[in-house]
Amino acid sequence: MRQDLRDKIVGVCTKKILSKGESVGVSFYAFFANKNDDPELLMQAATWWIRTHELDHFEKATKIKLMIESGL
Repeated sequence: MRQDLRDKIVGVCTKKILSKGESVGVSFYAFFANKNDDPELLMQAATWWIRTHELDHFEKATKIKLMIESGL
């Protein structure tokens, strides 16, 4: 996964945790605008989320942030 996507995921998760608390959930769509303006990046996120880690549609932002920061 590209570093810019990793940075974006950490930033979005951090913002959501700060505004909504530790129990807030996210899906990989949370890291993109409501239009598909970068399909390659969207597919990287989807592949990491669905194929690589077999995550549920919504996961705790704290879990995703920790996974990204630990290099998974």
